[in-house]
Amino acid sequence: MEGGAVSILSPANLEVVEVTAASGVARTGPGTSYSRLTPLPQGSRAVVTGREGDWLRLRYGAWIRENETRVLPGATPVQSTIRSILARQEEDATEVVFPLEFPVPVSVQQRDRTFTLTLHNITAQTDTIWLDDDPLIRRLDWEQVTPDTIQYTFQLKSDRQWGYDLRYEGSSLILRLDHPPETQGGNLQGLRIVLDPGHGGEELGARGPNGYPEKSVNLAVSRLLKQELEQRGATVYLTRETDQELGLRERMDYIAEVNPDLAFSVHYNALPDDGDAMNTAGVGMFWYHPQAHDLAVFLHNYLVENLARPSYGVFWNNLALTRPHAAPTILMELGFMINPREFEWITSEEEQERLADTLASGITEWVNGR
Repeated sequence: MEGGAVSILSPANLEVVEVTAASGVARTGPGTSYSRLTPLPQGSRAVVTGREGDWLRLRYGAWIRENETRVLPGATPVQSTIRSILARQEEDATEVVFPLEFPVPVSVQQRDRTFTLTLHNITAQTDTIWLDDDPLIRRLDWEQVTPDTIQYTFQLKSDRQWGYDLRYEGSSLILRLDHPPETQGGNLQGLRIVLDPGHGGEELGARGPNGYPEKSVNLAVSRLLKQELEQRGATVYLTRETDQELGLRERMDYIAEVNPDLAFSVHYNALPDDGDAMNTAGVGMFWYHPQAHDLAVFLHNYLVENLARPSYGVFWNNLALTRPHAAPTILMELGFMINPREFEWITSEEEQERLADTLASGITEWVNGR
């Protein structure tokens, strides 16, 4: 655990900082071992109430690295009010506009049929919420839960959420909630999917008993899965199509740029520190945002049942390639490279084709409501 002395700043000397990173990483404590909170959109302002090393404690409770912020001139206001809210329809999303006096920190919580947005350092003077009949939102409720915190709870018409985005345009906060994709005929026509073949280049990934690298299997299976998904009508994008090395940030940025309906990172597993190479096997699915949980569970069960594969399990995990929130995004660990018996299945071209076909069928069934 990271730790040290926290400097408590005098109320008379509190600085105001603005988030300069495209997506400021907010955490529960001063170090990378602490859990992540909702990222802060670029432009967010907050008062600094404490320091530890190069970490800043913000008044609403989160910590952020100093190099993701800049200090604003003295007496910069940070407490905003809000009077009205309006919604506007885009081609495939609803955008909700929160006109503020100043950009404030935000938090997000997703549950079945609700999306809750919390604004900090803000007081309501709300007299108008303009929300017409909407394909996604049934109702918007709000509450001033503390003197400087407001919660907006969107009651949704579906128990599935298809991605969101938060950004500031000037001092107005824009929340984008993606609509369910419109598919036709029980297939994937109109769906946009990103596949991320893990590792590549000098980054080999896990190794088989003979040293064969995970990166090669990831790419082979991703190519096969792309073909199967396209045959079912989807438009499919690969983060890499050759044996090239890509950083995690590049992969995440690519998903954000494409803004797909679904995203999958394709991997094969390495042995845990205390693992048994002969007896550790099976399909694992990893998710982070609640909007991806049902997809992870469904695909895990679909593969286990239809391919007669062992189950490794379904896990919540704060991984770089589960964190994108533009779409339901999961990381698939489709088997253990080091397990000799599973390695034979992993590297069989016939089984790779069968896996790709089964995955594509499972995705199609999930999208079309099973």
